[in-house]
Amino acid sequence: MTHIFKCLFFSVISLTFLCAEAKNEPYKNHDLSPEERADDLLGRLTLEEKISLMMDDSPAIERLGIPKYNWWNEALHGVGRAGLATVLPQCIGLAATFDAPAIHNAYSMVSDEARAKYNRFNEKGERDRYKCLTFWTPNVNIFRDPRWGRGQETYGEDPYLTTVMGVAVVKGLQGEDPTNHLKTLAGAKHYAVHSGPEWNRHSFNAENISTEDLWETYLPAFKALVDAGVGQVMCAYNSFEGEPCCSNKKLLTEILRKEWGYDNIIVTDCWAMNDFFMPGHHETHKDAVSASADAVLSGTDLECGPVFSNLKEAIEKGIITEDKINESVKRLLKARFALGEMDSDEHDFWSSIPYSIVNCDKHKAIALDLARKSMTLLKNNGILPLSKSDKALMVIGPNAEDSIMQLGNYNGKPAHTVTILEGIRSKIPDIKYEKGCSHIIDDLVLNFDPSTINNEASTMTAVSIKTDSTYIISANIDENRLKDVETVIFIGGISPNFEGEEMPVSLPGFRGGDRESIELPQIQREYVKKLKEAGKKVVLVNCSGSAIGLTPEDSICDAILQAWYPGEAGGIAVADVLFGDYNPAGRLPITFYKDDSQLPDFEDYDMDGRTYRFMTEEPLYPFGFGLSYTDFSYKNAEVIRENTEKQSLIFAVDVTNEGDRDGDEVVQLYVKRTDEERGPFKSLKGFKRVNIPAGETITVKIELEQEAFATYDQETDRLKIKPGEFKIFYGGNSATDNYVKITI
Repeated sequence: MTHIFKCLFFSVISLTFLCAEAKNEPYKNHDLSPEERADDLLGRLTLEEKISLMMDDSPAIERLGIPKYNWWNEALHGVGRAGLATVLPQCIGLAATFDAPAIHNAYSMVSDEARAKYNRFNEKGERDRYKCLTFWTPNVNIFRDPRWGRGQETYGEDPYLTTVMGVAVVKGLQGEDPTNHLKTLAGAKHYAVHSGPEWNRHSFNAENISTEDLWETYLPAFKALVDAGVGQVMCAYNSFEGEPCCSNKKLLTEILRKEWGYDNIIVTDCWAMNDFFMPGHHETHKDAVSASADAVLSGTDLECGPVFSNLKEAIEKGIITEDKINESVKRLLKARFALGEMDSDEHDFWSSIPYSIVNCDKHKAIALDLARKSMTLLKNNGILPLSKSDKALMVIGPNAEDSIMQLGNYNGKPAHTVTILEGIRSKIPDIKYEKGCSHIIDDLVLNFDPSTINNEASTMTAVSIKTDSTYIISANIDENRLKDVETVIFIGGISPNFEGEEMPVSLPGFRGGDRESIELPQIQREYVKKLKEAGKKVVLVNCSGSAIGLTPEDSICDAILQAWYPGEAGGIAVADVLFGDYNPAGRLPITFYKDDSQLPDFEDYDMDGRTYRFMTEEPLYPFGFGLSYTDFSYKNAEVIRENTEKQSLIFAVDVTNEGDRDGDEVVQLYVKRTDEERGPFKSLKGFKRVNIPAGETITVKIELEQEAFATYDQETDRLKIKPGEFKIFYGGNSATDNYVKITI
């Protein structure tokens, strides 16, 4: 008995000692920094465990208490792909608000919902894809060509607007936690020089890009997000100057890691590593072993995909060392500790956010506010706003009842989406409606012979256009239905079912998610034309994630409202603008070209001739353009030199609301160095959205930091602030001719 008692005694003592030692393990000590905890945990991992943590679907390591974690999550314009969420307007619409504080507030809401959903998933032990805290958002690629299907995910064609919006998103997502836990981890994508085409992105090589374009156009937003502390940078699918972006020495090693001092996570786009060696793709590496080693040696830490499982063989072959693996794993562990996802709820500031806040009334109001602010009025001959007592109105068009269209891509699922028809019927309950035509082709006449259409009832006016051997486009107008109608609200445009990421779409004018033509689909063009010929007034509401060629419609329609993909509250926002309950102030974050003839080659990344900054021709609607139901005037512009450490300038101007309706004006500042031979002709460097009551004048002040005057310097091969003369253009869009000169 004595022997048994002694054994039990020493067993209890040993267990107590081990438990105490476990509690004192530095990586479990919440008082230590994420870096200190990561250093300790790194030394406890085997090589195989380290490599397993470098893939997006990271397994649990139970012996060390490391839970399973999936790095892939989306929050493009609301928490995506994980069920219920508040869905904001698509990002291109958010950019049209020109309201950075509102965007920051909105993404603070998004991260609230992200934490609430994570808390619910975590309670159930669910840590699968789309259920954790690392979001691959925002997309800060430059929307250089309107044919790119993923341009809808961006903040437009301008580097400065993209920068301001991207920083607001990052700060809203990552939050400010008094306990130093990140709220979520944001991710800047797709680094770099990436904007289509979608159909060949796994083999496309972006080359012959001038260093001016690289530094003035393609990199500024990424640099700004790095400076703002973004937790992840995602490298792109394409190659740059012959080397895949996810192993690109110039982009990753020289610029991102060394020059910018970035020491957070670099993650691959999903299955991008396969492109390194797969036949018909980049084929720059002989196999998965050499590809995985090269990516990590170049600075990549995390793979979305399975190729990094070959890293052990790469070490055995001497291609890469375990020390290099350690650098990456430490970054990953540091981020996980910073998020607090390996700690208990009592140590997590965000664990108390309840699931009940997801898509709550307060959040729905934010979606509505941004949808209203995104509405961009392109033409109005005085027909708008419409009267709610007008009984001679009718709604027609393929996007009137399309709730899926409103949600864009990479979206969540709201409790309810208010369609545009529903929004209009909230103003006029008994308004007449019919679809009229489909987005691209008439479903009823697909593969029909044109003669069968002409044999329809005599009340139908048939227009048929044979585009090829497969498709027949028709625009059929029911004259009886239009008998008492004076004004038609035509809800048209396209849909994220046709433009988006690498889509299997094969229709006239579309390829792989991109567009081959920016023109309004022919069936809609013919339908609008026939409405006008029938003597009807036409208000066109265009829904799209990109610029549409609307030259014929600009001359035909009485008003044109660009509604983008406006999110869950889009129907209310459109109706509020159409009927005057909201005064529109959205501005174009992209140039609306007249037609296809104004577009350079899609695969040419040279900026000459592209966007408002380099375009020599006159567009249909310029960047920054948008109408209001009131008019604004500018006077007394001046530059105030501030004697501060930043040596910034303050631009001040008096803006007067000349009308009888309160409204928002977006004051925009564009800078041009007068002695530059090459473009850009002018570049946005400051803006502010302000509300001005009817008849009143306010002085608007906008800070211009030193970087606003930096231009490419050939000698240093970088942006540099050089003494010289500059013009500061000011006004309500990029076409303004008002300016003041300054010398710095």
